[in-house]
Amino acid sequence: MSKWIKRLGLLTLLLVVISACSTEKPGSSDENEGDSSEGRSDDSIKIGLSVSTLNNPFFVSLRDGAEAAAEEAGYEIVTADAQNDASTQLSDIEDLLQQDIDVLLVNPTDSEAVVSAIESANDSGVPVITVDRSADGGEVVTHIASDNVAGGEMAGKFIAEQLGESGKLVELEGIPGASATRERGEGFHNIVDGIDGLEVIANQSANFDRAEGLTVMENIIQSSDQIDAVFAHNDEMALGAVQALESNGMLEDVVVVGFDATDDARAAVKEGRMDATVAQQPELIGQKAIDAAGKVASGESVDEFIPVELQLVTAE
Repeated sequence: MSKWIKRLGLLTLLLVVISACSTEKPGSSDENEGDSSEGRSDDSIKIGLSVSTLNNPFFVSLRDGAEAAAEEAGYEIVTADAQNDASTQLSDIEDLLQQDIDVLLVNPTDSEAVVSAIESANDSGVPVITVDRSADGGEVVTHIASDNVAGGEMAGKFIAEQLGESGKLVELEGIPGASATRERGEGFHNIVDGIDGLEVIANQSANFDRAEGLTVMENIIQSSDQIDAVFAHNDEMALGAVQALESNGMLEDVVVVGFDATDDARAAVKEGRMDATVAQQPELIGQKAIDAAGKVASGESVDEFIPVELQLVTAE
């Protein structure tokens, strides 16, 4: 009898142990897995940002706006500086795509050369948003920028008014192949080409760079007997042109207009060394890019073009 009692006790103990090891509800593991497969939560969104160059205050502001907005939203952001080199940008984007990003933001160095990188993102299933400069191909969800054509027209109208629709003009162009170069030039020529008294006597690229703007402007001065106005596709080149005009004692007689309204350009306008600059809002462009990226990553739809307002900054 005692043997049976012992056996019954052991059996009871075994059942208690088995019961204790199986406290999880049936199917609870599957339910948890189902919850995790519903998609990444907003605070786990990872964004890649490829910037054309951080050697330009405008794009530094754009990056800062994007990074601040990403931090506020709880997103992770990885930024790469292409240093104005198309092949570097291609390599940067390939690296970003290897980092499990959810959305790629691209500020192209060259609108045509960046197409292959965008197509790589397309093949990887990563949605692409272009920022400030557009791309010539590939699938892009939305483009966030100021209206560069309208900005060029704004500059052309201002110069025409200042000169009484008569004078000789110099145009300092941006990086060949960049959409901003094409569009700002297009807008400028939409105005000045239609006014008989205005003549563009020189248009050369200075690659959006201040030092190149100085050198190119010095060369133009040496070969031109009269210059009444300069339109530069960005403020860096405009400030370089100002240096060249100052060193040749010509600045007071020449209208100089830039584009971007960087801090240095605004100061130059206030001091009377530049006449005007077309104001973009780079920080806002960066913020809007992050907002759009968050929506895209969450499966929401966005407009194909998200504009950012422009205005002309003058001393008045």
